[in-house]
Amino acid sequence: MSNLRFAVIGAGFWSNYQLAGWNELESVECVAICDRMRPKAEALAQKFGIPAVYDDAETMLKSERLDFVDVITSPETHEQFVRMAAAHNLAVICQKPMALTLASAEGMVAACHQAGVPFFVHENFRWQAPMRYVKQVLDEMQIGHPFRARFDMVSGFPVFVNQPFLRELDQFVITDVGSHTLDLARFFFGEASSLYCQTQRVHSDIKGEDIASIILRMHSGATVQINMGYAENHFERETFPQTLMFVEGTLGTMELGADYWVRVTTKDGTFARRILPPRYAWADPAYDVAHASVVPCNADILASLRGEKPAETTGDDNLKTVRLVFAAYESAARDEVIKF
Repeated sequence: MSNLRFAVIGAGFWSNYQLAGWNELESVECVAICDRMRPKAEALAQKFGIPAVYDDAETMLKSERLDFVDVITSPETHEQFVRMAAAHNLAVICQKPMALTLASAEGMVAACHQAGVPFFVHENFRWQAPMRYVKQVLDEMQIGHPFRARFDMVSGFPVFVNQPFLRELDQFVITDVGSHTLDLARFFFGEASSLYCQTQRVHSDIKGEDIASIILRMHSGATVQINMGYAENHFERETFPQTLMFVEGTLGTMELGADYWVRVTTKDGTFARRILPPRYAWADPAYDVAHASVVPCNADILASLRGEKPAETTGDDNLKTVRLVFAAYESAARDEVIKF
């Protein structure tokens, strides 16, 4: 099987781990990297053995023979580069959040449809090992029909150090973390029929909200509460966020607790299993659950690019999550329930 050739646009913090994740897979190779700050691209090219370096994306796409493009830049640039790849008739992958406005996200999806090229979003939380196990428990109906669930994500991760642009976002935690947690709600429980949201800002040196609580009513009948925040950065604890869950069903309960323990309780008792993320030499041990999820997410996209199966995190699918993100902001601004 011939290798699929791809180029990366962006040589920032997450590009290290995205490229390392691609290197875990067979029959795919990065042949070029571009960043407007050429020394950053050169450093990653040397680290990963990438043969070509550019500081202009258009030049790179004209010069290289490619099968797809992986856009790993800050979100305000995503639309520009996705449209550019589509114009070159190239499949394109984009980091989450897809865009900073709903109109931009819709335009990106439409542009790829018009060009007839596949479009994927690298939404990796659903690919975390504990989340795949939770999905298995729910799909097997081990706790019956879920009717209530809660997600909690509170972090001491130094997000503003590694991604300083987040300080300048007018809309922060729902765009950044909500893109993940709202996708998880859809992944586990289907689509929402209504949404209500409240936000706060605890940090005094950022523009956007750093605390948010969202309540979703799902078409399945389940009620889902999502709590998220980065306020614990005040304590200067450098721990990567782990998403915690509690789900109630008609036959029992399921809890995803700290340190990746999953406990399923039914009339037969409580059964506990620890679902550790895979360990890769290139991953920071404190980030294992996030870094390890890059690999299966990339593998799913690669299988779709090869025509083997549909991908989970297409642009069309992620657009449904993006609509929830901006509905949450609308709900918080109006202090109203948004119905779909």
